[in-house]
Amino acid sequence: MAAALSVRRVESKADFWAFLTFPWIVYRGDPYWVPPLLSMQRHRLDKTRGAAWEYMEGDYFVAWRDGQPVGTIAAFINHRHNEYWNERIGFFGMFEFLDDAEAVRALLETAADYVAAKGATALRGPASFSTNAECGVLIEGFDDPPVLMYPYNPPYYQRLIEATPGFAKVMDLLAYHITFEAASQSPKLEKLFRITAQNNARRGITVRPVDRTRLAEEFVLLKDIYNRAWSRNWGFVPFSERELDEMVHDIGQFFDPRMGFFAEVDGRPVAFLLALPDMNQALHRAYPRPGKPEFLTLLQLLWHWKIRSKITRVRIMLMGVEEGYRGIGVEAAMFMSAYQRGAELGIHDADGGWVLETNTPMSRLVESMNGRAYKRWRWYERALIPATEGETQA
Repeated sequence: MAAALSVRRVESKADFWAFLTFPWIVYRGDPYWVPPLLSMQRHRLDKTRGAAWEYMEGDYFVAWRDGQPVGTIAAFINHRHNEYWNERIGFFGMFEFLDDAEAVRALLETAADYVAAKGATALRGPASFSTNAECGVLIEGFDDPPVLMYPYNPPYYQRLIEATPGFAKVMDLLAYHITFEAASQSPKLEKLFRITAQNNARRGITVRPVDRTRLAEEFVLLKDIYNRAWSRNWGFVPFSERELDEMVHDIGQFFDPRMGFFAEVDGRPVAFLLALPDMNQALHRAYPRPGKPEFLTLLQLLWHWKIRSKITRVRIMLMGVEEGYRGIGVEAAMFMSAYQRGAELGIHDADGGWVLETNTPMSRLVESMNGRAYKRWRWYERALIPATEGETQA
């Protein structure tokens, strides 16, 4: 008979350490998991330092069985999301668990109770902590390590979440894989280059790389275009100033300006594409873990990144085209520039994501370059009766 299960809020330093390090228990022996740097994970979870916490409120919880952690979850209200979409949604994230159906149900019930008590009409997730960061449950594409800033989980996550009463799919996210060899062999590629060049001249479309001498200003421009371009996308939450500063700090350490592009129409910046080297390829080899000095991990990371580089792919992490300029060839112009630059830099593969499953035009563009959808993540949602309308949940 299994030992009794309990779910407790994280309150002590010992609780927080259990929450922070629990993934190393879940993924012990998994050849594909890429562990995060403990310092970065600690910063993200710190409510006084993490940028997302300036507009969120929430708590962390750990499920315990026989004195050992068997699952973790964050339950929170994202006020910025709710104000933007005029909703009352509660969220869950940092959701990790062993193959334990009772623990999964108890953690999700705890999160539902928490957000319902704050007036939420639904519980949605997983998100850690928004669509600007890691989100979704991986349900397809378990046969290789995730690229930079993609979540990864065992296949049983989908089974146990979908077996929990009330939870149903609300949206799928896709990632596309493009090999430069496959793209170069596409019968459509030469034609696409020719048509793109002609269209650029006819419509006044120009593509320029990010100016490395003005990075701070360029990232502000990127944020402004991103917030306008994505304003109507499902789940979108505008970048805050602190989030932009945090992003510049985090990715600026390894961002290659040669793989960032702005598109202009008649001299007006209207779109951007930002590709990042897949640092997970180096991080997977450095393998940070509790008890290992982080300076040693960083030295190994530097070795596998700069000295004996293992990085052969990029993630097209952010892309946006302002409304009014879509469908006129701006997207293709940026993709062609990124393809040419990647080939010059010796990049073998590119990953494009997230892409909403409903974004048919983007899917067609990637498929024209012999790209294929190779990973899929799922968002779930459960309807709730908020505490202000009743004492029990649906």
